[in-house]
Amino acid sequence: MIDGHTTSEIIHVLYLTAIVAEAMTAALAAGRREMDWIGVFLLGGVTALGGGSIRDVLLDHHPLSWIAHPGYLLLTGGAALATIPVARFMHHLRAVFLFLDAIGLVVFTVIGCTVALSMNMPLVIIIVAGMITGCAGGVLRDVLCNDVPLLFRSELYATVSIGTGAIFLGGSHLGFSQELSAIVAMSLGLILRLLALRYNWSMPKFVYTRDLH
Repeated sequence: MIDGHTTSEIIHVLYLTAIVAEAMTAALAAGRREMDWIGVFLLGGVTALGGGSIRDVLLDHHPLSWIAHPGYLLLTGGAALATIPVARFMHHLRAVFLFLDAIGLVVFTVIGCTVALSMNMPLVIIIVAGMITGCAGGVLRDVLCNDVPLLFRSELYATVSIGTGAIFLGGSHLGFSQELSAIVAMSLGLILRLLALRYNWSMPKFVYTRDLH
């Protein structure tokens, strides 16, 4: 049986793995925009830690994670810089990074929901907090790189985050432990995200091209 302490350790390890992966993918985005090394460092940190920071600012939850743990800044920025010399080989690892990104999405979502839940926020705020934690870092990356954010495209990304948060809260509401609810929510969310990637599942698009004049 996995106890609460072990579950927390597993989530923490997955969190560290995810922020490193997010920082490395952000470095590639920075390279496509021909940013300098400072830009690479900053974009890596913003992408990996931005979602949690926005959540904490909105919920008035202090200190922010990277202020409480300054090593996160060095970890994410260092991972981004370490990507520079090996960038030409990174396309071989695309599947690995998509998998790590999917893990990051569900782990960040559950962490965000847990923070809001600990503050006794309403259910809808808990779900939104999870989605912000899971998705907002990527939005910041895309905005800084002048791209349309992935969150606003048709991919099942925000939908997976919302579903993960709903499953997590549903398990807690039904009386399951928070640890079990987290494991089930992350597992089902991960499966849904991977299936969406494999079969190109997407949300309906809104297309309007008619001229108003």
